[in-house]
Amino acid sequence: MKALYVSKYGPLDDLELHEVAKPVPKDNEVLIRVKATSINYNNLLFTKGKPFVGRFFTGLLKPGKKIPGNDVAGIVEYAGKDVKEFKAGDEVFGDLTEFGAFAEYVTASESVLMLKPAFLSFEHAAAVPEAGLVALQALRDHGNIQASQKVLINGASGGIGSFAVQIAKSFGAEVTAVCSARNFDLVRSIGADHVIDYTREDFVEKCPGFDLIISTVGYRSIGDFKKALNPKGVYIATGGTMSQIFQAMLLGSWYSERDGKRLGSMVVKPNKDL
Repeated sequence: MKALYVSKYGPLDDLELHEVAKPVPKDNEVLIRVKATSINYNNLLFTKGKPFVGRFFTGLLKPGKKIPGNDVAGIVEYAGKDVKEFKAGDEVFGDLTEFGAFAEYVTASESVLMLKPAFLSFEHAAAVPEAGLVALQALRDHGNIQASQKVLINGASGGIGSFAVQIAKSFGAEVTAVCSARNFDLVRSIGADHVIDYTREDFVEKCPGFDLIISTVGYRSIGDFKKALNPKGVYIATGGTMSQIFQAMLLGSWYSERDGKRLGSMVVKPNKDL
């Protein structure tokens, strides 16, 4: 089969299309004919090896896995003898813990897969698993979102951000989306009540007093986000620069204890049952 192959860390141009052996599923796995996949931040880390700290998860000197890709949607071609939920011909999607989706075929445990709803295309299904789950867990599990809250999504036009806007609206929140002006129509179309062009306006100065802030991209100091919260507000970093993430990890608990506001970061927990 054909697969995008990573033999060493480097620029994306170094990705190569290789002929590799078709994977053989274990008894508790299925073999999936890949119809669609998506690109997430961890796929870039997987290929570039930057920032360096990420190599402790992907391989110190070279990638531990050779085929990137974790989001997948496709058709089950074969199910191992211990697989209970799926059979050949089933349309499935999920988030692979072992990567390998940038290929014609991939194996996966049934524990990370779900049946694809008939109304979703393979392309739409492949975009959901990681970004959608991060957004949901950030808002619901870490942010404890409530109806009528004022919620700010920083990076609202990206993968996680666009899911976050829609999920926040489904909870009945008033959503302010931060993105570039060229994406205003997009974020409005998915439910944003207010939009801010980060290149022209500062959300800290423009409209402070948010109940919940989810930041997915870029860099703003944790102090800036603290200023934008109401006295009992919550800030969760799901991405951005390493400085932004580490500030939330290292200073978040200190700020939380000192000021009553809750600031921190999160690590997504794979859970196909949500």
